[in-house]
Amino acid sequence: MGKKVIAKLRLHIPGGSATPGPPVGPALGQHGLNIMQFCKAFNGKTSETKGMTIPVDIQVFSDRSFTFQVHTPVTSDLIKEALKLQKGSGIPNRKKVGKIKREQLATIAKRKMPDLYAADLDAAIKTIAGTARSMGVDVID
Repeated sequence: MGKKVIAKLRLHIPGGSATPGPPVGPALGQHGLNIMQFCKAFNGKTSETKGMTIPVDIQVFSDRSFTFQVHTPVTSDLIKEALKLQKGSGIPNRKKVGKIKREQLATIAKRKMPDLYAADLDAAIKTIAGTARSMGVDVID
């Protein structure tokens, strides 16, 4: 029989820079995991996405071992990267911070496809466009 899963965690951690401090330390520490072991493994896997927020699912087993799966960076970070923005708009319906083309949306959608629940690329583009609009970015053709 396999090891018993005692907890499933989902954290959003900056790529390549997980540290034992919050949010990683407290979340893993309460389950008795080796925090430094996780940080080294996570940072090794995400070193090419420095500065982007990476969702990670962690499964904790009864013997205090763990496995984790890294997902693609959050959509808003990919949009900010594509448009070279510092941050989105505080008032997205009134204050616009940029414009994004359909080709840029398609590029982001292709990268995010493994983590999206979209049926096809067109649906994925619409999902990404919605996130862009909520950040104060106009979608242009």
